[in-house]
Amino acid sequence: MPTRTMKATRLHEYGGPDVLRHQDVPMPEPTEGEVLVRVHAVGVNPPDWYLRDGLTVMPAELRPKIDLPVTPGTDMSGVVEAVGAGVPEFSPGDEVFGMLRFPGFRGSTYAEYVTAPASDLARKPAGLDHVHAAAAPMAGLTAWQFLIDLGHDHPSPFQDHRHRPVPLGPGTTVLVNGAAGGVGHIGLQLAKWKGARVIAVASGTHEAFLRELGADEVVDYTRTRPEEVARDLDLVLDTVGGPASRRFLRTLKRGGALFPVFSGEFDADEVARLGVTVSITQVRSNGPQLAELGRLLGDGTIQVAIDSTYPLAEAAEAHRRAARGHIQGKIVLTVEP
Repeated sequence: MPTRTMKATRLHEYGGPDVLRHQDVPMPEPTEGEVLVRVHAVGVNPPDWYLRDGLTVMPAELRPKIDLPVTPGTDMSGVVEAVGAGVPEFSPGDEVFGMLRFPGFRGSTYAEYVTAPASDLARKPAGLDHVHAAAAPMAGLTAWQFLIDLGHDHPSPFQDHRHRPVPLGPGTTVLVNGAAGGVGHIGLQLAKWKGARVIAVASGTHEAFLRELGADEVVDYTRTRPEEVARDLDLVLDTVGGPASRRFLRTLKRGGALFPVFSGEFDADEVARLGVTVSITQVRSNGPQLAELGRLLGDGTIQVAIDSTYPLAEAAEAHRRAARGHIQGKIVLTVEP
């Protein structure tokens, strides 16, 4: 019997967007605990271009060995095509979405079909189209695990202690840096869902968008340095992170917390003297948490915004869009039947 094939976008070498190649590849088959999904849309995330670049953003000692060629991608939404052994919860025809096999680079969602661990999937909300569903998993789970519930006991490679979300509610004030991006705009909405007052930091072009999502105050970082105007914060969710994240330490009240999504370097003595906490975690695939997010997306409590969409065959253009920055929401690849 001839091998069934499908289209996928893969990397045969590392480099810029032009190394992404759309080609025919063998169609995967689900093993025990997996389902085969006919992909309708794919969420584009930073790990996709980190992989394309050869993971140079990671410390050398933490880089996993990647065998080329490799198919990028972690997030997708689609329809179950076939079910492997030991998967009673899904059937062919079910609409599902998920973040697959993360942390890691074996999601392989830049494809017409993908095998997915059933534990990484949730049913797509009926009122949510595949484009919006595909945009949600990594950004939504990152915000959820930082702010609401970690949901696992795996240690972060960047800190010794277990990450613990800060209780949020009326009377707490949260600053979200990078609030218009994928994690930021969902984190803003989750904090508002819990009743917190939210200060959103982004360029002024995003102010109307952020106000519509519920931001109580918007700081245009192109005009005002947020660390100079924000004070007595309970929590800073810094979705930009990196070395500059330390500037937010002095915006916190004693007992406050700084959650940089991308690790930076902090002076332990300064953190202790200020009486604050710095904590980071590594987002992990989690179907049950995604189902909780799905309920909030389905009833309109939170929404995921779409910056732009591109056909799967034009994934290189999507990566170029990401490189230009100032993204409002998420970039998504669409997969035609």
